[in-house]
Amino acid sequence: MSLLTPAIRDAVTEGHLAHLVTLNPDGSPQVSIVWIGLDGDDLVTAHLAAYRKVRNVERDPRVVLSMETGGRNEIGMDHHLVVHGSARIVEGGAPELLQRLAHTYLGPDVTFPPMPNPPPGFVLHITATKVGGVGPWA
Repeated sequence: MSLLTPAIRDAVTEGHLAHLVTLNPDGSPQVSIVWIGLDGDDLVTAHLAAYRKVRNVERDPRVVLSMETGGRNEIGMDHHLVVHGSARIVEGGAPELLQRLAHTYLGPDVTFPPMPNPPPGFVLHITATKVGGVGPWA
């Protein structure tokens, strides 16, 4: 059963930037700002090359995503979502996912990536194993 409730799905598709945390070879955290989307019950991010985050996931699939989601609770804390998960890498499909996400993050008439013949890249599929934060998902 997926941990991605309707409230989480709404937050993910509203165009909030996410912080993706992976683990470096020495165990230290590595964080990147990413666009995020949905593919079935997976959260997905796209990467045009085997950047550090992709190489880290190849070695250790444990990841954490966090994002501010708008809104505030009754005691004044901003809503935010934290998703712990396990990631897997799919080769190819990054330009197509980036184009789809660009419509949310940049606007409906944007072409992204802004280059001819972008590399196929990688798509990270993240399966949530734990969800927290402040908001309707907590």
